[in-house]
Amino acid sequence: MGKKRGARRMSRAETVSAAAGALVPANDQAGRIEAFSFGDPEAVLDRRQLIDMIECWHNERWYEPPVPMDGLARAFRVSPHHSSAILLKCNMLAASFEASPLLTRRAFRALVQDYLVFGNAYLELRRNRLGAPLRLDHALAKYVRRGIVDGAFWFVPGNASETAFAPGSVVQLAAPSVDQEIYGLPEYLSALQSALLNESATLFRRRYYLNGSHAGFILYATGEFADGDVDALREALRASKGPGNFRNLFVHAPKGAENGIKLLPIAEVGARDEFLGIKNTTRDDVLAAHRVPPQLLGIVPANAGGFGDVTKATDAFYELEIAPLQAVFLEVNDWLGAEAVRFRERSAARAA
Repeated sequence: MGKKRGARRMSRAETVSAAAGALVPANDQAGRIEAFSFGDPEAVLDRRQLIDMIECWHNERWYEPPVPMDGLARAFRVSPHHSSAILLKCNMLAASFEASPLLTRRAFRALVQDYLVFGNAYLELRRNRLGAPLRLDHALAKYVRRGIVDGAFWFVPGNASETAFAPGSVVQLAAPSVDQEIYGLPEYLSALQSALLNESATLFRRRYYLNGSHAGFILYATGEFADGDVDALREALRASKGPGNFRNLFVHAPKGAENGIKLLPIAEVGARDEFLGIKNTTRDDVLAAHRVPPQLLGIVPANAGGFGDVTKATDAFYELEIAPLQAVFLEVNDWLGAEAVRFRERSAARAA
């Protein structure tokens, strides 16, 4: 075949200049389609590696935690199962706690909640004028920072100046972390994405109903209509909106052809989403991270067999989860050198 009329071969400089402002097909071989991939999918928000690659940096006074404390505080109410599992453990620990002259029930409950939410909990020792221990006050873990000097702690609120605690007056309870030994990390971090997805599904469904997309459709008509029928149909559709919607509409077309009127829903994708599947799957992830039996959170079983005996589940949960947590808070006694934290036996707590 000869050359086409008016066509000429572009120079290398012209080719580069044209490619800068045009979409040039790659590997164009006689019009054949070339398929290629860009690699494995990667989540935009997947930055968990940052925790593994850096240590807790400091500003010459205190260390910053590896995970933002304000983010964990906001995530506490992200889903009902996440907060309920934490509050269940908190309630069971508070019920078995025996108040002492050094530590009140209120301070202990706040201590437990901080430990379960942030993976860190702090108590400040107050002394009398003679230097003897007077009481232990709860310090908000969200704002407490560990100093670079051994035994030093700082209170760093967001809207006020930082304050240094008296040296040696703060005890820290920290959940173990495999990356650093300065701050603890909560055990539910692996299920936090599932809890956020649960919240996103709920918000999507709520907005879906609030904006009225569930009533959207396209009325496609191709049949023959008498004069005024289209206007009457339009007015009937307008009247079906607003309060009292989802009303039935009757259309009569004597000369209309088959399939002359079609109703094409435009919100079908939102109406058929896997809302229940997302909710149930993310709920199971959260409960697995907290290791809480579903019957203890009031979850209705989907099958007729149920979840089993709730009493046996409670006993197993107490032995496997609550008793180990009690041992964590007994570390306060080791630091203080006195019995400030004590718990009742399981039989005594059950009888009460």
